Amino acid sequence: MPRVVKKKMPMVALSGITVMPGMILHFDIDKEESIEAIEKAMLKGQQLFLVSQNDPGDTDITIDNVNPIGTISKIKQMMKLPGKVVRVLVEGLQRAELFDIDDTDGYFISTIKPCSKDESYRNINPEGLTDEEIEDKLSDVTELTAMVRMLRDMLSEYVKNNPKIGKTLEKHFAEAKDMSDLLDHIAINLPFTQFDRQRLLNAVNVRDRFTILSSILSREIEVARIRQDLSSSIRAKVEKNQKEYVLREQMRFIKKELGEDSSISDADRFKEEVEKLKATDEVKEKIKKEISRFEQVPDNSSESSVQRIYIETLLEMPWDKVSKDNKNIDRAEKVLDEDHYGLKKVKERVLEYLSVRSLTEKGDAPIICLVGPPGTGKTSIAKSVARALNKKYVRISLGGVRDEAEIRGHRRTYVGAMPGRIANGLKQGGVKNPLMLLDEIDKVSSDYKGDTSSALLEVLDNEQNDKFRDHYVEIPLDLSEVLFIATANDIGNIPGPLRDRMEIIEVTSYTENEKFHIAKEHLIKKQLKANGLKASQLKFDDEALELLIRHYTKEAGVRGLERRIGEVCRKSARMILQDGKKKVTLTKNNLVDFLGIEKYHYDPANEKDEVGIVRGLAWTQVGGDTLQIEVNVMPGKGDILLTGQLGDVMKESAQAGLSFIRSIAKDYGISADFFKKNDFHIHIPQGSVPKDGPSAGITMATAVFSAITKKKVRADLAMTGEITLRGRVLPIGGLKEKTLAAKNAGVKTVLVPIKNRPDIEEIDKEITDGLEIVFVETMEEVLERAIV
Repeated sequence: MPRVVKKKMPMVALSGITVMPGMILHFDIDKEESIEAIEKAMLKGQQLFLVSQNDPGDTDITIDNVNPIGTISKIKQMMKLPGKVVRVLVEGLQRAELFDIDDTDGYFISTIKPCSKDESYRNINPEGLTDEEIEDKLSDVTELTAMVRMLRDMLSEYVKNNPKIGKTLEKHFAEAKDMSDLLDHIAINLPFTQFDRQRLLNAVNVRDRFTILSSILSREIEVARIRQDLSSSIRAKVEKNQKEYVLREQMRFIKKELGEDSSISDADRFKEEVEKLKATDEVKEKIKKEISRFEQVPDNSSESSVQRIYIETLLEMPWDKVSKDNKNIDRAEKVLDEDHYGLKKVKERVLEYLSVRSLTEKGDAPIICLVGPPGTGKTSIAKSVARALNKKYVRISLGGVRDEAEIRGHRRTYVGAMPGRIANGLKQGGVKNPLMLLDEIDKVSSDYKGDTSSALLEVLDNEQNDKFRDHYVEIPLDLSEVLFIATANDIGNIPGPLRDRMEIIEVTSYTENEKFHIAKEHLIKKQLKANGLKASQLKFDDEALELLIRHYTKEAGVRGLERRIGEVCRKSARMILQDGKKKVTLTKNNLVDFLGIEKYHYDPANEKDEVGIVRGLAWTQVGGDTLQIEVNVMPGKGDILLTGQLGDVMKESAQAGLSFIRSIAKDYGISADFFKKNDFHIHIPQGSVPKDGPSAGITMATAVFSAITKKKVRADLAMTGEITLRGRVLPIGGLKEKTLAAKNAGVKTVLVPIKNRPDIEEIDKEITDGLEIVFVETMEEVLERAIV
């Protein structure tokens, strides 16, 4: 066998193409270095080394990013095209192994070593051999024959699904004298991927190439079989649907001829319902157009189902259907008082609306927003208002809603589209003038799908909502007669434009007396019924009920109170069943047996006046509370230490208060260097509870003044108010809860900013009785009242 030596040859790296020996193809190139390589090859025997890139996206050609085996090819034709493009026709000659690439001359020169041909499997046809040659090569011929037969079987199976390819391959089988050439011809003529062709090109050994080709053919045969099965299944399904359609049409025709066609089509039923529909001509015309479109759609198509659902939705909408409202104001007031104790402002506003509606016969429906702590009856009063006005009640929960389509609906182009919650609420109510409760309106949020609050602007605007357009319904909906009541816990979370469209009514915390009446008149009856007890079987003493409210609940509303009453009812039910008791009475003596030890205690007012300790008033989500603010003065460098988990606003209030005290120090005989030689520690107990807000400003300033001057502060006094740098006292909020907390703590006098006088006048006498409310305007007045 002659020794194969390395040689140098112009090279072109191809992207997405593998050239096999014996393959004739053309390709276009536009890279300057590739065109230069072809021109050089034309001058040197027209031979060119073609190799494929590992990654077609690579622009930098190195030996690492091209395949190690390529093909020595002969250029058959070269043609220049417009745009500096060259079309080349080549014929693959021989495999070669790539060793090096050099591009110093402006084009790629490869160092290659031609792969010697595997001569083990020549003379495929054993009929051409003599007996002696057959005996010498018996084992090779036997293996060769097995390989040929195996290839024939696999290819005959393959060409069952590709009959055009079979004729070409039969010709190659008859003419081929070499297994290596036959394998290459099969790879050239079958529609293999570039990856598979490169694998076959890399296989220099014939046995390896045969193994790879066999695995590729086996895979392709399996893919073809699966594809044929899927095609047959789909064809059978289509034929079945067509058959059913034809039979159905024939059955319909036969019944019609026999006069037995008593069934009515969906389209005819829709047309009948349109005629009965209470709606404007514009709405009816729109629905009729949709029915006409529905009739033209085939019954078995998906579009038919979508169109049917849309028409049914339009027919279920209460276009001009209204309910008759109650106009009897006395009856409405009676219903509201029966269902809820207190909530005077809400009841007054509803009765005002009813009065105006009775006089004008129309009147815009108010858009009310009830704001208050959890458990104060905001949601339940809405249901009571609906009962009082004889309106349909629809509740829409907005908590956590973040998609604008939840309000406006989805456009019908989307799969699974549906109306928004407002349109669905109207459909659920069945009339165009229900009471619609928008629960937890302060909990809506926004994301990339749209701003829910902005979508509510049109809904809650009396000037716009008579033409509210839902994306799904597409026909304007009249919301002007809907009585909207929204609820919220924190008005600060509602965007300004949305807040401006609603009439805000504050639902404040209940007093202990209000909770007592609510429990007696509503909660106890409700829980007795829920637990299967009669009023004669369980009795609550008034004193025990008052203790239960004071020491076992701490909340603004009455949810916790209802749970405690339910707990008493459950224990009583067990005692009646297990112990055989006829009647159970809850007293202050056995309250511990039912509910355990007391859970909450109010910090009572201090018994004696002290230095550096002042009682402040705070508002929380569960009502008011009192806070003892303590100040210590110690030798130091004038630093201020604030503890008790205080927020930024509260820290700034403390610094403003200290600055004011420093400004008036001279008037009270405090030396100028006192503040340089001492440190000040301000602490508010209950350090695990975060605290913030400006309302403790005058309290902290008073405590600092007391600690510096060593003068005592009245123990029976509490205060609230924001302080300025010049000592002015500014108004604050949450006065009802704060005043109630002061009364529960046994405080006698409460200092309140003078600008809060209107708020104090609105508080029930029940709370302010027994309290001396002192209005203050400056810090000097505060010190005059507080310091002993």
